[in-house]
Amino acid sequence: MFGERDFAERVMWRVPVPVPPTSHGFEDRPVSIVDGARVVGVDNERGKGDHRHVGADEWPSRFTEIDRRLGDFVEAVEAWRRDYGKGDD
Repeated sequence: MFGERDFAERVMWRVPVPVPPTSHGFEDRPVSIVDGARVVGVDNERGKGDHRHVGADEWPSRFTEIDRRLGDFVEAVEAWRRDYGKGDD
């Protein structure tokens, strides 16, 4: 799935108290990088809550469970690759 110019990373950890305004107890930040730039990312941030980045666009997302979050991320990366034709060597 990844070549010399792109990679993905996922970091997730349990936090003792949910990060407002979320109600789940996780910090999560899967990201896809192409040519040194984030093309897809999902994270949660104090004050913003769960949200998704695709290119320069950002909008809210919903964290329901760990496996679904990873699946949503993979789907977003595949859609970005299909729509923009990036990441192929």
